[in-house]
Amino acid sequence: MAPSVECSAVVKADAYGCGLAAVAPALAQAGCRSFFVAHLEEGIAARACLPDADIYVLNGLAPGSGAMFAEHRLVPVLGSHEELAEWAALSESARPAALHVDTGMNRLGLRVPEAVALADDPLLTRAGIRLLMSHLVSAEKPDEPVNGRQIEAFAALREALPGIPASLANSSGIFLGAAAHHDMLRPGYALFGGNPTPYSAANPMRPVVRLDSPILQIREVEGGATAGYNGRWQAPSPRRLATLSIGYADGYPRSASQTGHALVDGVACPILGLISMDLIILDVTDVPGARRGAMATLIGDRLDVDTVGRAAGTIGYEILTGLGSRYVRSYTGG
Repeated sequence: MAPSVECSAVVKADAYGCGLAAVAPALAQAGCRSFFVAHLEEGIAARACLPDADIYVLNGLAPGSGAMFAEHRLVPVLGSHEELAEWAALSESARPAALHVDTGMNRLGLRVPEAVALADDPLLTRAGIRLLMSHLVSAEKPDEPVNGRQIEAFAALREALPGIPASLANSSGIFLGAAAHHDMLRPGYALFGGNPTPYSAANPMRPVVRLDSPILQIREVEGGATAGYNGRWQAPSPRRLATLSIGYADGYPRSASQTGHALVDGVACPILGLISMDLIILDVTDVPGARRGAMATLIGDRLDVDTVGRAAGTIGYEILTGLGSRYVRSYTGG
């Protein structure tokens, strides 16, 4: 989509639940040189496996944290006058930082007029600002008017603060066209297989994550029998049930109770009753080959992360970042 623009990688939240220590070096080996995390602690963890990369910390400079940023050679994303002043006093032009400008999100960042007022202010030089950035509000919905307003505001900001490389496009923003690309792309969700164009096109990304869980037990139940806590599900006829070794303690959302599915031998098997902390019950009546020890797929094949998120009444981002610590992770390729 933008072959001449630097492509960074957003690896916050333990690389979207996929494991920072494995993911970040693989991306570096593929050519990535700039990485973004959310918190200082994530930056320190990233530095341990990325000795030479530029590591930006999106959530800014907490009071008194400057020495830790300097020790681990992390780049704070500064979003207020207070942060600018504190970092400038420490940096004195010797350590880099990014400037975050709010073009519509109303979360973090200087407002556009505040940032424009910094033109020719030596504070920017003293703070070592080497990247200008903002965050898109609704990039996944390309027809939303706010996209055009933000792109226009960011272009005006660049005119007011010339000579500073700039970054606006997140995963979905990359698909808004060249006006959103600037000098650095910041994909996150798309790197992990999520669909950056959910309202306009089929997912252009390859699947990355697969989640399988073994069947612990198969049982036959008569019509009228209930299953799971509070007997929320009642068998309409004789059914064959399978119990999986996974639950909401593993990050598989309880909100997917009676709305989600798993694939067994390629057949979509509904989740029955309430998802427990450690167990899920499936209806495998239509899968004669289902047996103890067989694997059920909860993410993978036609159950991509976006599909799983919708079934749980949430988004694929939450499914990914909620992947729990009890899973046995197996990495392929790279």
